[in-house]
Amino acid sequence: MPNGPRDVAIVGVGQTDHGALYTKDSRRDAYGLAAEALRLALDDAGLLKDQIDGLICARVDYNRMADVAGLRTPRVVYGLEGSGRMSGVAVQHAVALIRGGAADTVALVYGNNGRSVKMRYGGEGGGPTVAYDAAYGMTSPGAYVSMMYQRYRDLYRAPEDALAPIAINNRRHASLNPVAVMRKEIDVEEYLASRFIAEPLRLFDYCIINDGGVALILTTAERARALPKTPVRVAATAASADLTNYYTSTDFFAAACQDVATRVYHESGLGPEQMDCLQIYDNFTPTVLFTLEGFGHAKRGEGWQWVREGRIGFDGERPINTAGGHTAESYMQGWAHHVEAVRQLRGEAGDRQVRGCVTAQYMCASPIVTSHVLVAENGN
Repeated sequence: MPNGPRDVAIVGVGQTDHGALYTKDSRRDAYGLAAEALRLALDDAGLLKDQIDGLICARVDYNRMADVAGLRTPRVVYGLEGSGRMSGVAVQHAVALIRGGAADTVALVYGNNGRSVKMRYGGEGGGPTVAYDAAYGMTSPGAYVSMMYQRYRDLYRAPEDALAPIAINNRRHASLNPVAVMRKEIDVEEYLASRFIAEPLRLFDYCIINDGGVALILTTAERARALPKTPVRVAATAASADLTNYYTSTDFFAAACQDVATRVYHESGLGPEQMDCLQIYDNFTPTVLFTLEGFGHAKRGEGWQWVREGRIGFDGERPINTAGGHTAESYMQGWAHHVEAVRQLRGEAGDRQVRGCVTAQYMCASPIVTSHVLVAENGN
């Protein structure tokens, strides 16, 4: 066991071609997709699977995943549920394991064949939301976020097209991402013409149900320096919960976000204005507004105006979801956002590269709020 906490870096990322996987295939297996992503992440890191001594899985069972991947004897292994909030939690767990010396190199693995098996993310039954609220139409997180956003609109006088810049920005970035699902750009008129799913949320406000796999590999910053790619150091990470029997939060998760923001900014020594790009968990577009305000990037009630001022493109002041986000790249439940953050910090994002990107912030406003500040150790 080391004498003190060790710095941690993300050294490998891998993801499947989400666009190529948008066709349905009943034979497609979540474990195969996850294994492909892990292989890509190992290659990216310049590591062999035998060098992995920690395994954290989400949406796939750790026992079967270890067998499929050939990871027989990790020192630490466990699984997390498949909800999107768990991508940030998984990174935080890996950081804690490495900082404390319980593991040296941890693989985080996610696999999802939800489109092929016709997953709907709502109405399936079994949870408290359905048990208590289905009779009133509240059968999915989308219905809840829609209700929260209606409250937000009433409080802050947000117009009908307030969310359009977010959806348009995601599509613009996806058009520059060769593995994104929805690569066709849209404009305000097309956004407003799209059908309501849960009014006031429209088709372009909703995440994509897709198949795919994502993997991340973390190790000590000291080991990372000997590997081929620019180490992406986890400068800070924090979490806070806002847990109820339902998905809504009357303050839009603001109190939990502010608590997490205070801690990650203090730990990293960096503030909102020093973030070169933001990767925001966007299961639905209003979540971007709640996050920007909760983490101090925009003033309370002014997020919808803030995103209209040209700030959020990859070539703007505060780029957001530069791979296309959950409404355009793919809904990998937060996992692909981490991949994009790493690629931006390494200067590997191609046509959507943020110039001079050396800091990135991941944020998730949900019943479990998480955030990390990531720093390119050697710059681009």
